[in-house]
Amino acid sequence: AMRKDRDLAAHPTLKEAARAAVTQDGYKVLASVRLREAARRWHIPGVNHALRLTSTVIYGIEIGNDVELGEGVNFAHTLGTVIGGTSKVGARVKFMGNNTIGTAKENGCPVLENDVIVGCGARVLGPIRVGARAVIGANAVVLDDVPPDTVVTGIPAKPHRRAGTASRDKETN
Repeated sequence: AMRKDRDLAAHPTLKEAARAAVTQDGYKVLASVRLREAARRWHIPGVNHALRLTSTVIYGIEIGNDVELGEGVNFAHTLGTVIGGTSKVGARVKFMGNNTIGTAKENGCPVLENDVIVGCGARVLGPIRVGARAVIGANAVVLDDVPPDTVVTGIPAKPHRRAGTASRDKETN
């Protein structure tokens, strides 16, 4: 029986998962982060530092020691991405590349809830919360809280519409 595209994305076959793990840099970075977490938890000296350095040099991504990454975080493009401080990233968040998540003022770090999409070049800075299923546009600079299901763009980022409302508007007209 054929699986629907939506089901396929949610539940890949073992072959599809293995292919992604071997060919996509984002999976390798995520595996490295999980190994780093285990090395710190088990107090294995040097492993965390070596893996962090490797991720930075080979994949061009910097993820701080105190960052919390949820399950299924996806790095579409790793180059230029920095996630620092005590940032918290929910499950299934997708980073499109060249993103900065953290703070420049040491006043707290962002929390990205589940299923957020962070567009290319976007910056999310300071002690803010980005709600579930929000979409951050390319090159946006997010300095304030973003409600769930909201699309934000611009510098500084401003909300434009609730995600999914355009399709509902078409259905009612």
